[in-house]
Amino acid sequence: MAHHQSTIKRIRQTAKRTERNRYYRTRFKNIVKAVVVAVEANDKAAAEEAFKVANKQIHKMVSKGFIKKGTAARKVSRLNLMVNKIAA
Repeated sequence: MAHHQSTIKRIRQTAKRTERNRYYRTRFKNIVKAVVVAVEANDKAAAEEAFKVANKQIHKMVSKGFIKKGTAARKVSRLNLMVNKIAA
């Protein structure tokens, strides 16, 4: 067990950060999965709606510092390609 105050504080900070990152990681996967499921079901309306939500949430995660801007751009671009491939 830690004995220094700074180490004890670091343990608390790490626990808080780990919990926050776990939430964002799960949220990120579920957002992407919602779009992919809608695309696989060939449901254009649902895919577009899920993509709108995904786009907004992914860029919000960038502003929170969870993912980098390039990663977000790549994910959004690939999701957009998937949605656009659905026959109307």
